Amino acid sequence: MKAVQFQNYGSPDVLQVVDLPLPQIKLGEVLVQVKAAGVNFADTARRYGQYLAKTPLPYIPGFEVAGEIVEVSSDVTDFKVGDRVVALPECGGYAEYIALHASQLIRIPDHVDFNQAAALLGQGLSAYHILKTSARMSAGDTVLIHAAAGGVGTLAVQLAKLWGAGTIIATASSSEKLDLATSLGADIGINYTEESWHKEVLANTDGKGVDILLEMVGGDIFQKSVTCMATNGRLVIYGRAGGQETLFDPAILMYRNVSIIGFWLVHFVSNPTLHKTGVEALLNYVAEGKLKLVIGESFPLEEAKRAHELLEGRQTTGKIILNP
Repeated sequence: MKAVQFQNYGSPDVLQVVDLPLPQIKLGEVLVQVKAAGVNFADTARRYGQYLAKTPLPYIPGFEVAGEIVEVSSDVTDFKVGDRVVALPECGGYAEYIALHASQLIRIPDHVDFNQAAALLGQGLSAYHILKTSARMSAGDTVLIHAAAGGVGTLAVQLAKLWGAGTIIATASSSEKLDLATSLGADIGINYTEESWHKEVLANTDGKGVDILLEMVGGDIFQKSVTCMATNGRLVIYGRAGGQETLFDPAILMYRNVSIIGFWLVHFVSNPTLHKTGVEALLNYVAEGKLKLVIGESFPLEEAKRAHELLEGRQTTGKIILNP
């Protein structure tokens, strides 16, 4: 089979298309022909050797997989050849085939295609649990979502709307991206590349600030985000796409009783109840037409390098997919 791997940390140039033996399944496993694999900032952090967990070499990225079962171990009874499934393995998604334990699998509902299913997994589950579990969102909350035209952002905007947010403020780096966010349900769009974007947030909330803020850039964006928080507000950090260390005086949190919460999807994926409940709810939202998936571009495996370049260059809108 063909797969994309890297043997050294570095730029997108380290990604190589290689020929590897077909995975041999063990007891409890199935072999899945990968139809779609999601591309994420976490994959680029792995490639640089900067991920929260150690990345062993050589490494095949990809933790969002949608595909069709082509082989089943003799002791697996819940799934059969031909079933359409999604899974969140630790790695290995950038390949034509992957061996997965049956406990990792979730069936794809009718009327949801492979690209949609893959696009929903990591970023959908992140948006779901950032809002519901970490930020403890309630109906009526004012929610600010940075990078609202991205993979997590487009889904977070829609989920906040579905769950009754009072006001949704979307930030993005261009008018086109802000138009997308507002078309998905955001009430206010603000360009966060402008120096005074945080003052606009306060002006649009009568100086009160926001109850919930989703932050994944770091650096100056984080610094200004803290000043946008309402009393008892919850700021959830789920990434550091800007790559900058962030220093701040914790005393600033005391003024309005602000909470800063860290979010790492790994801990939710390892909890079967939180994992499956979230994914199944999201898939049903898509099947029912309540959640729109914004898929920006799709590439063959051979163009994984290009996909990473676009993602890192902030030249993407919505989700990037690889189709082996």
